[in-house]
Amino acid sequence: MSDGTREFDVIVYGATGFVGVLVARYLAGHAPAGTRIALAGRSPAKLESTRSGLGVDWPIIVADATDAEALAAMAVRTRVVITTAGPYAKYGRILARACAEAGTDYVDLTGEVIFARDSIDENHEVARRTGARIVHSCGFDSIPSDIGVHVLHRLVEADGAGELTDTTLVVTSMRGGVSGGTIDSMRNQVDVMKRDPRLRKIGASPYSLSPDRAAEPDLGRQTDMVTLPASEVDPSLRGHLAPFVMASYNTRIVRRSNALRGWAYGRRFRYREAMSVGASALSPVLAFGTKVALSGLIVGLALPPTRFLLDRVLPKPGTGPSERTQSTGHFTMDIFTTTTEGARYTARFRAKGDPGYAATAIMLGESALALALDRDKLPPSEGGVLTPATGIGDALVDRLRAAGIEITARKQ
Repeated sequence: MSDGTREFDVIVYGATGFVGVLVARYLAGHAPAGTRIALAGRSPAKLESTRSGLGVDWPIIVADATDAEALAAMAVRTRVVITTAGPYAKYGRILARACAEAGTDYVDLTGEVIFARDSIDENHEVARRTGARIVHSCGFDSIPSDIGVHVLHRLVEADGAGELTDTTLVVTSMRGGVSGGTIDSMRNQVDVMKRDPRLRKIGASPYSLSPDRAAEPDLGRQTDMVTLPASEVDPSLRGHLAPFVMASYNTRIVRRSNALRGWAYGRRFRYREAMSVGASALSPVLAFGTKVALSGLIVGLALPPTRFLLDRVLPKPGTGPSERTQSTGHFTMDIFTTTTEGARYTARFRAKGDPGYAATAIMLGESALALALDRDKLPPSEGGVLTPATGIGDALVDRLRAAGIEITARKQ
């Protein structure tokens, strides 16, 4: 969206929620001088409180997530909408549609595969017509994965080293709190897929977010529940790898990026994600235990008796970790690939701050600023439902590096 007549550069929708406040606070401290920002949500009193706490004089816009008319009126006033109001299947569809129709760029934090699939089906062609860039998953889901593979591909391409083949992201280290919003999204997805076998099939497909699933290569079974010796990924790694809780979503975003680029990463590009559980003698047991625990959580959320118990102990929506936990959190993700010419490459995405909160506020805020202010640096696009790599690309890489996030790639 390039219309310079819009009243605002960025509107933060859901600005009174836990993550919404963090994103607004980040923008208040880091957006360039003169950036026109507004706060939006459904409660005038809470918006006033947020604004007062930030010490800014940004305008306030009142719009309920179910009010299509109010959201449409909001969308036409700005270059970019940030929304942190989830679960997105409940509170995001009307807003994403309003932005697509208004030619307004949009970023969110979703990790909900069914919502993303519905948004593609409902908004992609509309957004192509209006030029809107609808970019889902601009936080810990799924910028480290998508941008990490993006920079890896760029280096391999520059070296003329062929295409990517087997590629694995390894969560080397991570520390942070558990998100109540993420848990609520998981609940919602479990409920939706439990009611509809068709949606369960979509959710299980490795190419569920592909623009053309029939054109995807047949690379055999691709599981998200990975347990394997780490040395099978790269000889430098030790111990065992366990399933990564976000792999079932992130992998589909990365595969969509490949397809949207005409399979530029490679037609033999196989992508998976896993998590290191250390190099001790117990690492095989820990890896298997992690797999059992993740499977048990999904099953537990689907069964009424265990769901009742889990709902009493899991974090509630709108809650998050303490400021100390946010500030002391961190994560490191290493991506390993072998090219069609047999060369080995690796990329690293590392950030300080709680992954789902402090670091996510940076990633989401900079995604919106790149769309609003760095139009000449964005990847060529007619618009559509895009990914961080295909919708923002190197403009986002540059901004995240400037914000202190390490993003590197090298030949091994």
